[in-house]
Amino acid sequence: MRRGGSGFSWPAAFFAFVFLFFVSADGQAEDAAAFFKQNCAGCHTIGGGRLVGPDLKNVTQRQPDRKWLVDFIRDPDAKLNGGDPYAAKLLNEARGVRMPQIPGIDTTLAGQLLAFIEAESGSPDPGAKGAQVSDRPFTAQDIALGRAIFVGETRLVNGGPHCISCHSIVGVEGLGGGRLAPDLTKVFERLGGRKGLGPWLEAPPTATMAPAFKKYPLKRDEEILPLLAFFEHAARQGGVADTSTSTFNFLLIGLGGTVVLLILFDLLWLKRFRAVRKPMILGLDARGQK
Repeated sequence: MRRGGSGFSWPAAFFAFVFLFFVSADGQAEDAAAFFKQNCAGCHTIGGGRLVGPDLKNVTQRQPDRKWLVDFIRDPDAKLNGGDPYAAKLLNEARGVRMPQIPGIDTTLAGQLLAFIEAESGSPDPGAKGAQVSDRPFTAQDIALGRAIFVGETRLVNGGPHCISCHSIVGVEGLGGGRLAPDLTKVFERLGGRKGLGPWLEAPPTATMAPAFKKYPLKRDEEILPLLAFFEHAARQGGVADTSTSTFNFLLIGLGGTVVLLILFDLLWLKRFRAVRKPMILGLDARGQK
């Protein structure tokens, strides 16, 4: 129905508003679900039990202060470093593993995540129960494959970076591993074993690993399971990686390479020196004649 000559219809505007509202709400839910899967599922489930972090089912009932939850999601360190007792309780239950601050979370997105968690909590079959890592016993072949993946002898299916680029671990000789990130010898214990570390590897939540593996995720059965076997094997050996030996080896290789390059430069320069000086001394022209 048109009113006057303006072409404006209140019923049409109302239905358009309702349509846009639901489309917008559905889009926000999809965004929150995708964000949760990429950034939160490595440590949390919704109805699947505790991983590194707590199961988030009914979290808004356990902590009814919604502003507290939004603030904690946006900046966990502010609560943890500020002496907040509930934050300290969560840290203790996580065996000291701190929730990282995830880039890109503002108040709006934190609210959408809480709405997503509430919706999943009320679902009889929530889709965020967490990755199901195989519980079959690890084999010697799994450990060997995990080591090959760790050190880069076996390429990752999706082309992601290998662990040794940034991490060290016991049992890796030669030049050892990188020092940009923590020693992973005890990561299997620290992140809750197979159940906690498996989902963590599937969606690493840290600021450095999340962007590195967002486009190049690890394969659950082909890569994550062997890595878990290797990490468990390393944890049973105990200790930390001996980086002094690898540093000495790296120094020897560097010195050896320098000596070889100096010898090569000397040989090349010696030939050039004779090619110029000899004709000058003997008074030869360009054709080698006096």
